[in-house]
Amino acid sequence: MRNATSPFTDFGQVSGPLYASADRISRRTGALHRARASGRHAAEVIADLAAEAVPSGAPVIADIGCGRGTTTCLLAARLPRARIVAIDLSAALLVTVRRRLPTGAGAGAARADFHRLPLGDGACNLAVAAFCLYHSPSPERVIAEIARCLAPGGTAIIAVKSADSYRELDQLMATSRLVPDAPGRSSLYETAHSGNITRLAATSLDIRQVINHSHAFVFPTLAEIAEYLATSPKYGLPACLTSDPAVLAAELRRRLPDESFTMTSVVTYLVAGRAAATP
Repeated sequence: MRNATSPFTDFGQVSGPLYASADRISRRTGALHRARASGRHAAEVIADLAAEAVPSGAPVIADIGCGRGTTTCLLAARLPRARIVAIDLSAALLVTVRRRLPTGAGAGAARADFHRLPLGDGACNLAVAAFCLYHSPSPERVIAEIARCLAPGGTAIIAVKSADSYRELDQLMATSRLVPDAPGRSSLYETAHSGNITRLAATSLDIRQVINHSHAFVFPTLAEIAEYLATSPKYGLPACLTSDPAVLAAELRRRLPDESFTMTSVVTYLVAGRAAATP
């Protein structure tokens, strides 16, 4: 039986507990980065694509759904003359972004719903939307907003994951009997993923390039996978387990052999643009 509502598209979850503090997303990304065995850091890929796409001078860049600001900071370092606005719905994450940005960087932050961006028509030379579109039940609406904000000839860089990302974790949870129906639950990335992002983006933008990168993550023991699992809203685990990864790890060890675990994902980078004005 599939989930009726994904926690990733539940506005109450997204605007509330999922990103009420920077801690959860920091633990989530930290666990993945420590376990990554193959695949480039997404922020580095995006920064490379941005450097190729932006015009000379002082481009205006919007980092939409900026999270903790890892991509924002790298864009500021790679494109020091750019004017960057980091946009996110979470006030707590924007506090972290402001703290992380280097002194003197031409960057600011704004709290907003990405369905209604606080940007004028044609205001941006570049818009980045990395790992955020699947938080919308109608991601094509967000893409239309991005297109509205792009200057003629401007570029959008969108990053999503495959719908079957981390499917190995579903099987682990089913085998443990903690969540027997895990393999039948909807993907967290169901609304915007590698398989449909080109179609979604083509409703408002001209597609220029689509790049797929395979990623693998190797967790040496159940303690390491518990660090990641404790941050996942997919399985609805009780707070007594998710609030302390050590407790979750102990429960997993009670049910499963304590051995290395590998999970995989595909990250898709789509580069698209607003068509340049006809002379």
